[in-house]
Amino acid sequence: MGTTHVVGAGLAGLSAAVALSERGGRVVLHEAAKQAGGRCRSYYDPSLGLTIDNGNHLLLSGNTDSLDFLKVVGAPADALTGPDEAVFDFADLKTGERWALRPNAGRLPWWVLSQARRVPGTRARDYLAPLGILKAAAGKPDGAGGTIGDAMPCTGALYERLWHPVLLAALNTDPRESDVGLAATILRETLGAGGRACRPLIAVNGLSTAFVDPAIRYLESRGSEIRFGRRLRGLERVGGRVTRLDFSDEPVAIGPDDSVVLALPPWVAAELMPGIATPQSYRSIVNAHFALVPKPGSLLFLGVVNGLTEWLFAYPDRYSVTISGADRLLDVAREDLARQIWSEIAKLGNLAPELPSWQIVKEKRATFAATPEEAARRARPETDDENLVLAGDWTATGLPSTIEGAIRSGRNAARALACGATRTRVAA
Repeated sequence: MGTTHVVGAGLAGLSAAVALSERGGRVVLHEAAKQAGGRCRSYYDPSLGLTIDNGNHLLLSGNTDSLDFLKVVGAPADALTGPDEAVFDFADLKTGERWALRPNAGRLPWWVLSQARRVPGTRARDYLAPLGILKAAAGKPDGAGGTIGDAMPCTGALYERLWHPVLLAALNTDPRESDVGLAATILRETLGAGGRACRPLIAVNGLSTAFVDPAIRYLESRGSEIRFGRRLRGLERVGGRVTRLDFSDEPVAIGPDDSVVLALPPWVAAELMPGIATPQSYRSIVNAHFALVPKPGSLLFLGVVNGLTEWLFAYPDRYSVTISGADRLLDVAREDLARQIWSEIAKLGNLAPELPSWQIVKEKRATFAATPEEAARRARPETDDENLVLAGDWTATGLPSTIEGAIRSGRNAARALACGATRTRVAA
């Protein structure tokens, strides 16, 4: 058995490396940065004097690939924190209303019959609208079923107070123009599977503590080699195989039994492999952080409608806000954003209006645009080179750009290599 070189130590690369290591293979992990984690990691921010994540992420109990990954790498028992049942608290900044959405545990959604469990101003039959999403996506590949706007009404109280904020957060694209197949996968794996599959989970102690550090320790314990500060500049391909990786410091020869996983951002992968299918359009996310210890009893997270704030997180040492599909905010001054967001937090939490220490993080290319056109451009893990596969949340996982999608892509890549090796042996 040869060596697998995994290029890129974001969650997709870490997932691939862990899956390959599980199979008993030798793994060398290469990363251009000085640390692992990519877009899902923790770092110290001197303006806040706090360690923060470079993005707030909400997982669900139906994200089985993510939970299996944490189990395999031996993540701390408190890596993810959340309520004991599926409950989603919301507040309307315009009307002042508050409510909690409470799906029941089983698959039969009797909770929609209870006015106390559903969105105010909605009827039980309103919740049938997403069936149009599942019907439109049935039997069709991503990109072929049209948009959510084609499949269900995107108006009314339920859409504005539930489907729009939830789908926007998951897809990072206006739901009206988002791919119906991606939405269908989300619904099938979470809310459609019952409350047991949509219990919210948050990495309160940081993404690195939950995902990255345990994965690195796991790989090192299995004898994997991890090389930081190594940027891939090019690769040599001969006879349908990768034969050399040209890193910034030195080339690495790829032997006849060796293989390669490219777990890189799509624009980097496209530069290295011209002609490869990658998304061409992206959407932004804005995260805001405020160095103030939340009041005792504050909700761990809160969905917000009719405001700039969309999701408010109350971490032990700060308030953090996530705004998805945020291209419109890229040119807005950071301090103006901080003041507007804080005014909403202060109103929601009955806090002093004075602006605490803050940080605004704008991710211009946070995710690919989850439109049918971009969904159709996602590459499968297999490539024309028999010893090269792809990983990344932008590859064809059936999911949008999420932690679950990134980890699933790494497993898909490892599986593709195993299947390719089996086919080679059979052919021989």
